[in-house]
Amino acid sequence: MINEPESLQSYCDALAEPFAPEQISWRVGPTNDKSRKPDDALRGQPLIYIDARTVMDRLDAVCGFDNWQNSYTPGMGNSIVCNIGIRVAGEWIWKSDGAGVSDTEPEKGALSDAFKRAAVRWGIGRYLYDIKAPWIDLEKRGNSAIIPERTLPALEKLHEDFAKKVGWGEPTYIASYKLLVEGIEQFVTSKNAVEFEDRNAALIASLPQSMRRNLLSRLGKIAHVE
Repeated sequence: MINEPESLQSYCDALAEPFAPEQISWRVGPTNDKSRKPDDALRGQPLIYIDARTVMDRLDAVCGFDNWQNSYTPGMGNSIVCNIGIRVAGEWIWKSDGAGVSDTEPEKGALSDAFKRAAVRWGIGRYLYDIKAPWIDLEKRGNSAIIPERTLPALEKLHEDFAKKVGWGEPTYIASYKLLVEGIEQFVTSKNAVEFEDRNAALIASLPQSMRRNLLSRLGKIAHVE
């Protein structure tokens, strides 16, 4: 575990830290597809999100793999409720939220959505709900629409600017962080992960806590791969 929190507030503060740029994704939200005229451009609003594995990684990094757990219980109607418990000073504290069954991969989607919503109760990714992307021109792909790659840099900048406000760090730190991530992705294996961390210890230590925690979590996972 990295920098073990000493209190429930410490856990909540660490869980609520912003995510690294490579951990977030965008999908198409509401569109004008049904109301637009033939000559109108297809437009929509991108929505930011993180996947369930990213949430698990955050819980592992902050709490330790043996200090959190989750379970599922039936909700009202076709909904599923996820319960996430975190052990603080020997006591389990629980927060819960639910999601309805969707048409696409009904059970899997509901389990994932309920898990992520329960995580938001703990502060994980809660700041993402405040990021409102502008409507953009979309690309038609079969019966659906996609976000054009040319718009992704602007969307990533939107998240980056917002994340700075909640503790992600200034541009100089972001450049150093991206350099370290690139090095991890290209050169680090289970055999040299500890060496990489030791060699870059001073630079890692200079980064804001959220960046430092994420880097050490990534290195820890690689180091323990057989």
